Amino acid sequence: MTTQEPLPVVIIGGGPAGLMAAEALTDRGIRPHLYDAMPSLARKFLMAGKSGLNLTHAEPLDDFLTRFGDANAHLEEPLRALSPQRLREWTYWLGVETFTGTSGRVFPAEMKAAPLLRAWLRRLRANGLITHVRHKWIGWRDDGALLFETPEGETAVKAQAVVLALGGASWPRLGSDAAWVSFLEKRGAAAVPFKPANCGFDIGWSAHIKEQFAGAPLKPVTLSFGGRQVKGECVITQHGLESGAVYTFSAALRDALAQDGKAVLEIDLLPGRNEREVAGRLAEPRGKKSMATHLKRKLGLAGAKVALLREMTGKDVFDDPARLAAAIKCLSVPLLRPRPIDEAISSAGGIPFTELDEHFMLKKLPGVFCAGEMLDWEAPTGGYLLTACFATGHAAGEGAAAFFKNA
Repeated sequence: MTTQEPLPVVIIGGGPAGLMAAEALTDRGIRPHLYDAMPSLARKFLMAGKSGLNLTHAEPLDDFLTRFGDANAHLEEPLRALSPQRLREWTYWLGVETFTGTSGRVFPAEMKAAPLLRAWLRRLRANGLITHVRHKWIGWRDDGALLFETPEGETAVKAQAVVLALGGASWPRLGSDAAWVSFLEKRGAAAVPFKPANCGFDIGWSAHIKEQFAGAPLKPVTLSFGGRQVKGECVITQHGLESGAVYTFSAALRDALAQDGKAVLEIDLLPGRNEREVAGRLAEPRGKKSMATHLKRKLGLAGAKVALLREMTGKDVFDDPARLAAAIKCLSVPLLRPRPIDEAISSAGGIPFTELDEHFMLKKLPGVFCAGEMLDWEAPTGGYLLTACFATGHAAGEGAAAFFKNA
């Protein structure tokens, strides 16, 4: 089956970027058709919101605009157009209040994604959005029609403009499987290979750590790598370390492992205490007390922190208060590799900005616009990822609207 007349604009991908493209289009009086492979829309968005939907961040905009690494300059204009403050105003007009946490992260008052998504879809559909689920995009036909696999068989759709918002390569079970790369490459558009971002790392743990401490938090700690420091927490896993502060360094650690074959994370197990104080407390007589008791009574060190300390040092270090104090304040933890991309919170790689014009249209495919995680950018957790998906989706939607109206 093929649509007889070309549709005005087709959006492929029903996550935050695709839905925000629909917002831009419906605001301009265009009724887009949105296609998604899954049985329902925005599955990754809903999953991310299960533990509290971090929409954006309340830091000053000029600071916010620096969080996207090499893509800062390319994302500045869309992020100024749909800034964190404007995003909060947008959620308010959807009927969703927001609040700022102690870390500066911004959340819906109910902390969940589902109420916001329901209100958003109601408004989009009332404004003309038409949605088609269980439609998996499988590329273009020779005549330029978009091909979809559906439960009823293959179907083809013609469109005057297309917005692709197909996600990156993390969480493929929710739809982001990067299958689209081959479709674009066949038409001459380049893509940078995907890499895990905001991910954990493998460490060669002993059986003792795996069996006794997997799932244990390390907090508070200060992590250091490449001249930067971050205070926070992380979690020991069966494979290594992940969460919180580890994600802050994930891009630098990943790239160091790829370039040098090694990366050593340094952990301060007692932030707030200096090394001299720690060494002095350790040098106090312990009598017949065990070292574990001595560490707990003198420094409050116990559990996972002590286990990690023993894992990364030896008896000779524990027998020398000065060396032990140095290890407590700067424990070297060699990393082996990033965790697989399908476990990562997000991904780096995708379509480089050099392939796009200023309206997020592919230079080699006029009328095809791209947004969200399928573009080559990455950012830390903290609301930056979602905000950039919203902002690039809005920019691509505006570009598609102008292209359609000028066609």
